[in-house]
Amino acid sequence: EAAAHGLGAISLRYFNVAGASGPCGEDHEPETHLIPNILRAAQGRLTHVSIFGTDYPTPDGTAVRDYIHVEDLALAHQLALEKTTPGEHRILNLGNGNGFSVREVIEAARRVTGLEIPVVEAPRREGDPPMLVAASAKIRAELGWEPKHPELDSMIADAWEFATARPGGYSEPPAA
Repeated sequence: EAAAHGLGAISLRYFNVAGASGPCGEDHEPETHLIPNILRAAQGRLTHVSIFGTDYPTPDGTAVRDYIHVEDLALAHQLALEKTTPGEHRILNLGNGNGFSVREVIEAARRVTGLEIPVVEAPRREGDPPMLVAASAKIRAELGWEPKHPELDSMIADAWEFATARPGGYSEPPAA
C-alpha cells in the first residue's frame, strides 16, 4: 500500500551512538552505555568503570564495538529523508565501519580528560559478542554518507564537554 501512495522508507540500523552536540548529550538512568559510564567514573560519580570480559578473541581481550558520533547519525537521517524512493524500503547499517575495544575507549577517555579512570575487570556478560562492527559500505554508496567525526577522541571530547557542562545531567542547571 505504501507504493500505491508514493511512500518510501529507509531504516537505519544504529550501532553505538556517542558524543554530544552542543548542549545536547546523553543523560538517562540507569546508564548502561560505556562512554557515559567512563566519564562518570572520571568525574567521581562512579567509583570505577567495569570491563566485562578480558578473554575475548580480540587484540587486547576486550569486546570491540563500532561507535558513531551523534552528529554523523543526524546527517545520515537527513540524507535518508532526502533519498527515499517511493515504493521502496531499504535497511542500512549506520556505523563508522571501525571498531574500538573497551580498553581503547578507556585509554581515549584518559587522554581526553587528562584523568586517571579507575577500572575493575569483571566476567563477561552472557550473550555479549566479541565484536560488533557495522558494514557501512552500503550507506556510503547509496546515500553518499561519510562520517565527519570518525575519531574516537572527538566523540569522547564532545561527550566530556557535555558531561562537565551538565554534571547532574538535565535534572540540574548547567555548571557555571
